Amino acid sequence: MATIAITGSASGIGAAIRDRLSREGHRIVGVDLSEAEVEADLSDQSGRQSAVDGVRAACDGKLDGLVACAGLGPQVPDSRLVVSVNYFGAQATLHGLRDCLERGERASAVAISSNSSRIPGLESPIVDACLEGDEDRARAEANERDGVFAYAGSKLALSRWVRRNAVQPEWAGRGIRLNAVAPGATVTPLLQAGLDDPDHASSIKDFPIPMGGFGNPHDIAAAVTFLLGPEAAFCCGTILYADGGSDALIRPDDY
Repeated sequence: MATIAITGSASGIGAAIRDRLSREGHRIVGVDLSEAEVEADLSDQSGRQSAVDGVRAACDGKLDGLVACAGLGPQVPDSRLVVSVNYFGAQATLHGLRDCLERGERASAVAISSNSSRIPGLESPIVDACLEGDEDRARAEANERDGVFAYAGSKLALSRWVRRNAVQPEWAGRGIRLNAVAPGATVTPLLQAGLDDPDHASSIKDFPIPMGGFGNPHDIAAAVTFLLGPEAAFCCGTILYADGGSDALIRPDDY
């Protein structure tokens, strides 16, 4: 039985990951605003520290897996929060609990990115500000743009953080695998909130999905479970797209 921490565990993709891993017999330490073992708000530094401290106490300082899943969608009115949760909350969790993973067995961490992170035209200064660790500037840049840019920028920054750090001595060098899953449109409360928003509904509905429809949270949970498990032992710095073919359709030669 592995001990695995999951942020955003109370709903959507995070809940599906929790359900699958629990059914496989693993011990889960969930992190969310409510209905979780650790209740914390990842939108600010104090909440992130509470999350890290709470997980460390719950797992006795030893984790075998970590999934940074908590996130906000582009329809959130305050786009600054999108950047704070999606990038800085995820990065702080991964960085803050790395020492617990180091004490685990064949430890693995998975971040949840998005296929929207590589849509042409959506890259912005938000990405550089995130990767430079300047949250105030990232929030200011997000505030000057709409939620779509904040969402895509935060997820692209997270993917690049994963790629840059996965191969470093403190991760791969200590036997900890760090990867990410980039879901496409998936039927969750987050997606439904976008569909209910008149400013975002049409772009979501019109986004091409070659496989024919939105994904299911359990589809994403399967991809995450693979990357956490021993069958993905040679995956390091991988961004696994689980999006029904959208990324391949939009960027067929960008590889």
